[in-house]
Amino acid sequence: MSLSLRDQLLKAGLVNEKQAKQATKQKQKQQRLEKKNQVEVDDSQQQAVQQAKAEKLAKDQELNREQQEKAQQKAIAAQIKQLIESARLPKLTTEDYYNFVDDKKVKRLSVNNLMRDKLSRGSLAIVRHGGGYEVIPREAALKIQERDERRIVLLNTPTEAPDEDDPYAAYQVPDDLMW
Repeated sequence: MSLSLRDQLLKAGLVNEKQAKQATKQKQKQQRLEKKNQVEVDDSQQQAVQQAKAEKLAKDQELNREQQEKAQQKAIAAQIKQLIESARLPKLTTEDYYNFVDDKKVKRLSVNNLMRDKLSRGSLAIVRHGGGYEVIPREAALKIQERDERRIVLLNTPTEAPDEDDPYAAYQVPDDLMW
């Protein structure tokens, strides 16, 4: 049979009989005063436990939120990758290049005359993909821009074709014209 803590301390010689009786009396006195509501109950341990639970709950909620954000970012990246891979135009190997600016650096992409015209008119766009660049249609570029606009390198505003009734359509405006 196991001994109580009081008996174990007495047997080990850590306390004497007088100290043990005094501790018991003190405990009984405290319990009587608590029953009569004359002494405030020491609930600092309970408060500490509740505070620790609240802190743990807040920490768990923060970790959960971070995990959800990471999962959402992964899902968006997968959607963008799928959009680019399904809509990209085949790469060309021509001597004609289209120059564009990316992060203050001039980059170039091999294009033909039709692609150059569509890029400048805004019906095609250039996006970053897998360490390189891809040419995709404007509709796909707008969907990507909704998700992550940093992936879009070049998306010109669409220009309308000149009017058929324009009397000055045959006259080109020179590039070096000074007003």
